[in-house]
Amino acid sequence: MLTILLATRNRHKVREFNRLLRVPVRLLAMDRFPQLRAASENGATFRENAAKKAIAVSRRIPLPVLAEDSGIEVKALGNRPGVRSARLAGPAQDDAANNRKMLRLLADVPRSGRRARYVCCIALAVGGRVVRFFEGTCSGRIGMKGRGKAGFGYDPLFIPNGCTRTMAELGSRVKDRISHRAKAVAKLEDYLRKFRSNGI
Repeated sequence: MLTILLATRNRHKVREFNRLLRVPVRLLAMDRFPQLRAASENGATFRENAAKKAIAVSRRIPLPVLAEDSGIEVKALGNRPGVRSARLAGPAQDDAANNRKMLRLLADVPRSGRRARYVCCIALAVGGRVVRFFEGTCSGRIGMKGRGKAGFGYDPLFIPNGCTRTMAELGSRVKDRISHRAKAVAKLEDYLRKFRSNGI
């Protein structure tokens, strides 16, 4: 069985990747390797951040490495917060603080002007080199208030297109079909299935 290191210590992401990946892969998290340090997420794009993290870790460990960067882009905010999604309210803040800041920024924006999309970019690196990128998006809008307790990040605010409930109200079964991360992981799965006969 192929063993891959997921370059994150974010437990939410580890659980979600384990749910989403439906190929025979052993997925390890960075908690198993305390000597490893992730690269700083100071790139200008999701792809740049994912590549930096994957390359940095894959230079230090003889395993294929997956690294992911994701966030939310809000049209009324000029596609911010983007790569700064996790730090919208400040570097030491949490999801609840980020959601409160988002609602403050959009306080004067009507429902019709709250278009947004989640973006996910996954980089696969081996030996300090990116082999492939896998990207997915999920479009929707930002609600007028937070609703629901499932998920993480901006899920209590984000209402996917075609839905009346937030991602946090839809739950993992629906989220795992429509989310930005689910779409990126589906492309990764296709690649890993080909790997079994062709090699990374």
